[in-house]
Amino acid sequence: MDTLNSNTSRKPWIAFAVVAVIVILFAALVMVMPKGFKSTHEEIGTGKPAVVFVYDNGLAVSNSQTEQMNEARDYLGDQVHFLIARMGTPEGDLLIAQYRADSAELLLFDPAGELVKRQPAMKYAGELVQWVQ
Repeated sequence: MDTLNSNTSRKPWIAFAVVAVIVILFAALVMVMPKGFKSTHEEIGTGKPAVVFVYDNGLAVSNSQTEQMNEARDYLGDQVHFLIARMGTPEGDLLIAQYRADSAELLLFDPAGELVKRQPAMKYAGELVQWVQ
């Protein structure tokens, strides 16, 4: 009878431990996932520089460039807005037309919202940091 009671009293602790491990793993997964980029552009000209990447689903460089942008964002923090202009969306197509941007092009806007630099992708994280500063 003692064996039955000890097994019964251990079951809630085992269940708690399993749930705790699942929660910890989920939190770790969320922390290492890349952050998304806003595809709206109202943050341009709001007092911080903004880097806008013209994202083209058909080009492999688009994924590579956004990975590098994530690394640069980790370094720069909230000093710079990192945005995308996704081709084929109303917001993206409007910005692309307004600035005559090309597919997979990076645009740098100053804190006042003026376009100051543009360059075709691929820029690595370190280059992006220098480019913005």
